[in-house]
Amino acid sequence: MDFLRPASWEEALAAKAAHPTAVPIAGGTDIMVEINFDHRRPEYLLDLNRIGELSEWAVGAETVELGASVPYTRIMEDLRAALPGLALASHTVASPQIRNRGGVGGNLGTASPAGDAHPALLAAGAEVEVESVRGSRRIPIDDFYTGVKRNALAADELIRSVHIRKADGPQQFSKVGTRNAMVIAVCAFGLALHPATRTVRTGIGSAAPTPVRASAAEDFLNAALDEGGFWESGKVITPSVARQFATLVSAACNPIDDVRGTAAYRRHAVGIMARRQLNWTWEQYRRGGRTLEGAA
Repeated sequence: MDFLRPASWEEALAAKAAHPTAVPIAGGTDIMVEINFDHRRPEYLLDLNRIGELSEWAVGAETVELGASVPYTRIMEDLRAALPGLALASHTVASPQIRNRGGVGGNLGTASPAGDAHPALLAAGAEVEVESVRGSRRIPIDDFYTGVKRNALAADELIRSVHIRKADGPQQFSKVGTRNAMVIAVCAFGLALHPATRTVRTGIGSAAPTPVRASAAEDFLNAALDEGGFWESGKVITPSVARQFATLVSAACNPIDDVRGTAAYRRHAVGIMARRQLNWTWEQYRRGGRTLEGAA
């Protein structure tokens, strides 16, 4: 295994173009586990740790540009107000040591359906900025996941940053695991209210071959909130609406049975999380705030 260590972003793109099979490594919290257990033996490792701009972020008027290597700890501490859903998801990642090293770029590159960042990115409406020596492009998060641990990156492309809409309403994230730390999600769910557009977005993790949105559930809830005048009145969401939303979210799952949980349990648990998060976020909206209460 050869180790490539570019000193700049331009050098990294050139190295990736010359060695398309090279696997990027920054935090190393995913790839090193695979190497240590001999599950993967890449021909080249492409070390991105000397590229400082990948660990930077910028908060704009409408979006946050998050460098691919910004650690989860920084998201939790510095971007909690702008990206509350992703901050909540960051709290659930593994251990403090891994949160200090791992970043969203690694989750996206691995594209595991169990990655903790994915539901929050789907719910927030993110775009992934990727680049190669041929140029750069932005991939909508809905189009990024193409299969089990597969993404839309071309062989010569690297993830530079993620552009995420700043929260204009309450957001939530929950996951089910066999313990409170150092655990892969049995299933996960993220929800974001977007009062500016009067829409709701969702994200489901570890309950389908890829991270997915519950589109039918979103359509139902968007219509129910609009037709019932909920956005204007701020009245309490009726139990029947919450139950139907949860049922439709469960139906969006396509899980498997494995050592961490059964398919039936995953569907049930995702539905429970959806109903609870809807109640939590709507209560926050009614109060006019974006606090992070109620997170699992």
